[in-house]
Amino acid sequence: MPLEEFRSLLDRHARADWTTAIEGVLISRIDRADPPAPSMSGTLLAVIAQGAKRLALGDRVYEYGAGQYLVASVDLPVTGQFTQVAPDRPALGFGLTLDPSAVAELLLAAGPGDIPRTGAGTPSGIAVSDAPAALIDAVVRLLRLLDEPRDRAVLAPLVKREILWRLITGEQGATVRHLGLADSGLSHVSRAVRWIREHYAESFRVEDVARMSGMSVSAFYRNFQAVTAMSPIQFQKQIRLQEARLLLATHPGDVTGVGQRVGYDNPSQFSREYRRQFGAPPSRDALRLRDGALPAAGAMP
Repeated sequence: MPLEEFRSLLDRHARADWTTAIEGVLISRIDRADPPAPSMSGTLLAVIAQGAKRLALGDRVYEYGAGQYLVASVDLPVTGQFTQVAPDRPALGFGLTLDPSAVAELLLAAGPGDIPRTGAGTPSGIAVSDAPAALIDAVVRLLRLLDEPRDRAVLAPLVKREILWRLITGEQGATVRHLGLADSGLSHVSRAVRWIREHYAESFRVEDVARMSGMSVSAFYRNFQAVTAMSPIQFQKQIRLQEARLLLATHPGDVTGVGQRVGYDNPSQFSREYRRQFGAPPSRDALRLRDGALPAAGAMP
């Protein structure tokens, strides 16, 4: 059975840092169901072989398990939790980084009528579906190359290309295809997302970011909400709080300074919003981070 070999390959090649000998390929092996942890999604394909995961994006919740896949076409702030996990039955997942230029190359190479028409509107930045047999088969063949170093350099790019093609022409193809379209609503939102992530500590006017993204204000609001499940200001707050948590891990005694560094002028507001996001005030959460009591964040399955 493909899933049985899929599980075996993942279990055998899993590393603590999730990396593999194939560029862009990640493997996760999780032995316990930790509390929900915030992270950035990355732009990737994630396929579950064993166990399950719950991922929250804004007010949307995605759940996927063995034989299902998730695609993230924008790097978004999410909160994830592995479920159906036990020491004798770990959660096992495969991840493949999605490259917009590779998507664009396949779209250009496709013949007339080969690719389903993209519907109106901008798709969500995250989508979940059952994995078809052809996709699982290609993923398994890519993982087999971890045991075949002589063939890896030549064959791995070909199999990754096949996997990408299965996604582009599959049920969630619209989400993936938008990743490779330079003038799609998703590409415009991605531009805004990158700008906000790079300038998260700065105040901004939505009108200015909309103009920078090449959209009217009304179109920008509509598309940004469709992709991220958040308003631009809510998105900025998520990024600020996640960055603050990373800083507190190394500066646990400087809560006020960390708040100011990520853009909060009001310490009380920082503490209030931090507690609402992470379930504890910054000072207490910093101690847990220092003691290693919190799970490592990760959007990969």
